[in-house]
Amino acid sequence: MDDVTATRRDLSAQGWTEAYERSVMDTFGPPQRILVRGDGAYVWDAEGNRYLDLLAGIAVNALGHAHPTLTAAVSAQLGTLGHVSNFFGTPAQITLAERLLRLAQAPEGSRVFFTNSGTEANEAAFKMTRRTGRTRVLALEGGFHGRTVGALALTHKPAYREPFEPLPGGVEHLPFGDSAALEEAFSPASVAARGEVAAFVVEPIQGEAGVRELPAGYLALARRLTADAGALLVLDEVQTGVGRTGSWFAYQQPEVGGGIVPDAVTLAKGLGGGFPVGAVIAYGERAATLLGRGQHGTTFGGNPVAAAAALATLGVIERDGLLAHVRDVGETLRRAIEVAGNPLVADVRGRGLLLAVRLTRPVAAQVATEALAQGFIVNPVAPDAVRLAPPLVLTTDQALDAARFFAGVSVPGSTASSKEG
Repeated sequence: MDDVTATRRDLSAQGWTEAYERSVMDTFGPPQRILVRGDGAYVWDAEGNRYLDLLAGIAVNALGHAHPTLTAAVSAQLGTLGHVSNFFGTPAQITLAERLLRLAQAPEGSRVFFTNSGTEANEAAFKMTRRTGRTRVLALEGGFHGRTVGALALTHKPAYREPFEPLPGGVEHLPFGDSAALEEAFSPASVAARGEVAAFVVEPIQGEAGVRELPAGYLALARRLTADAGALLVLDEVQTGVGRTGSWFAYQQPEVGGGIVPDAVTLAKGLGGGFPVGAVIAYGERAATLLGRGQHGTTFGGNPVAAAAALATLGVIERDGLLAHVRDVGETLRRAIEVAGNPLVADVRGRGLLLAVRLTRPVAAQVATEALAQGFIVNPVAPDAVRLAPPLVLTTDQALDAARFFAGVSVPGSTASSKEG
């Protein structure tokens, strides 16, 4: 605890909340709790209450909280070399780029651009599409790609977009998972009317729209259409990447990607295990050279501390067999919630440890409030869906604790029992 915080130990949770509201911009609303520490999959608030963190900072804390390998790596790097400009390289930065290219099984000529966040990674990818000489970009309804103006242009939700219009032009939003609409967008008539497609930017699983998975074969169709048209296929794996679905990247699962090789993949969230770092992986010489010298940049992207955090995160995932663990625990969690038979729960969708509990009524916000009261952090990502994106180190026992909550949760008007998890 730093000196400033130490002098305020006697401040109540209410006092901290009031201080927050006086000093932090009101873009998120008042904090639900004031969290002061974490360990593994648990966090504690300023009043000493413990919570099972089933959100992990929205799919960020891949190794949970205060993981010793991650904290040691960050501390060691910061004690050696904390930051340099991108006029210079560092071993951590270079090693991380090489590691990501290997995990992506990227072909010869591929390269990585580092950022601080997923939004910035998608912004860089958007700039790559402009360098094709075309300006028409396709994205999907329900898609979320970030809040900067370029990433926001790709994002579909009107409430996010409208206060900041006009946004960069040329983006068309297609119906989610509609293969016919996708084919029409590449048809001769469409090209004649609206121009050639520069890129299709798509999430393999839409996280912010309620953990919605694309239909089988959709990404393979997208790869064929973009390749035939000379367009880029950009996969936004900011939320689904780095083991979240049980593979390094969601598209690598045969039933998701069907064996495709994209032109670019964007990453962030879990990559640094909680430390801000993002990346664009450009596959092959063409994509890797779209942004030339002086055409894009970043002050902090790829700094040695962020790179060390990412290397430690990837190393632990590999060392501890967390990809298989995610698949196993995710399936246990899914089945335990579904077989409990709570009439408020319709089913569970998603992959690995990116799941949504779909409800039979639009009461997700009330369910999330009750979860917090019972010691579970979840996210009402849609009116009828509660998102779960816990640390990849979540244990089977912890998953079963979460399932017991969903087995018994009820809200006014529900016929479910009211037993506690």
